[in-house]
Amino acid sequence: MNKNNFKTFVLLAALGGFLVLIGGQIWGGNGAAIGLIIGLVFVGGSYWFSDKIAIAASRAKPVSEQEAPALYRIVRELAMANNMPMPRLYMTPDMQPNAFATGRNERRAVIAATRGLVELLDESEVRGVLAHELSHVKNKDILIGSVAAAIAMGITFIARMAMWGAVFGGGSSDDEGGNPIGLLAMAILAPIAALLLQAAVSRSREFEADHDAAEMIGTGEPLARALEKLHEGTKQIPMKVDPAQASMYIANPLTGRRAGFAQLFSTHPPMEERVQRLRSQTPFTR
Repeated sequence: MNKNNFKTFVLLAALGGFLVLIGGQIWGGNGAAIGLIIGLVFVGGSYWFSDKIAIAASRAKPVSEQEAPALYRIVRELAMANNMPMPRLYMTPDMQPNAFATGRNERRAVIAATRGLVELLDESEVRGVLAHELSHVKNKDILIGSVAAAIAMGITFIARMAMWGAVFGGGSSDDEGGNPIGLLAMAILAPIAALLLQAAVSRSREFEADHDAAEMIGTGEPLARALEKLHEGTKQIPMKVDPAQASMYIANPLTGRRAGFAQLFSTHPPMEERVQRLRSQTPFTR
């Protein structure tokens, strides 16, 4: 297990630990098991339906080879070179240049590009972006990201139950799971901690996908140029995206409306650092 995969495992384990901890605080002795069960339900749903959820949320539609011959040619060449199945290709109507990958495994993978990406980037830059997304598929990042998001959603769900219990139920006795003040504090702080951990998972996988995409196409320059254009596009062209889905995209689609303090919660590493790493040939974080 390389450094990056180990870090991802630790972060996912920490997210799962929050579920158990919050469950114990709410329901006492049996609460840890209840929290774990709720987490497994969220993770199971994410595993089986992640592609459908992402496609519906982005309003993406299947695109045929006749409609997008260049996209099909590039993805087919990259997939064949890496002994991977051809993913399904989708396109969203958004003019913000961006792209994402989803699906629970290589055979269920979907790569979606926005209309803005196809219109703004040249073919070499599009190849860099598609190689990045195919790297996510190859590295199973689409599953890891879905699981991280599902666990974070589970934590938020349980934390809200804790808040309701603390505010309206007056809390339970110490033997049953803690006092109202402790429940209220956990209800507020646990989702924030979960968001930080989810963001750390996503950021580490983005560096890895950039590195592998550069290896796929033999150079990091096309992807570096593409990322620069995407960064400007995300700042200038808004896109309606659920914050829970933002981590899927190659560039943070919420960049243009992100407050300064929200950098702490960003699911993407700084774009300048990604571009610099691609152009410097220095080792990527693993």
